[in-house]
Amino acid sequence: MVLTWPVGIGRTTQRDQTSGHSRRKLLGAGVLLVLGGTVTPLTGCDLFDRDDEPTPPPDPLRPMVDESLALAAAYRASATAHPELADRLNPIAETHTAHATELARVIGVTLPSAASAAPSTAPAADPNGARAALRALEKTAQQSATAACAAAPAERAALLGSIVAARATHQEALK
Repeated sequence: MVLTWPVGIGRTTQRDQTSGHSRRKLLGAGVLLVLGGTVTPLTGCDLFDRDDEPTPPPDPLRPMVDESLALAAAYRASATAHPELADRLNPIAETHTAHATELARVIGVTLPSAASAAPSTAPAADPNGARAALRALEKTAQQSATAACAAAPAERAALLGSIVAARATHQEALK
């Protein structure tokens, strides 16, 4: 048994019934080429791949990190300016550095290098003035830590509470 196929399988033109391309097929291919040339540059311009999620705001504890580093720098500067106070001031500076390290770990940031943490003001000329200036810094820092503790979620409140207590103790140690 022999199978025969009909002549002209596929699209045929209207005129002569021979196999070929119709106008509709050619126009469709032309439209695809034009659209393909237009869509490709648009995707390159990030029109379709936009990330609509805004960047998250900075962690509310970030100022506490910066404040702890500034306090440590102020203590170190005063200890350098007044070597007779170094035994009292250096352990407090280390405590503030430890607070900054722990806060940075909790919020997932890296600490800047020690050289970038410079004190905001020069130490006082005399040891009593230096201690009074550091007490004032501690009092302001204790108030900001208290406010952060009150606003913090429970898992962060214990850490902030211990920082508040340490800052109160530092004020007493400077008397």
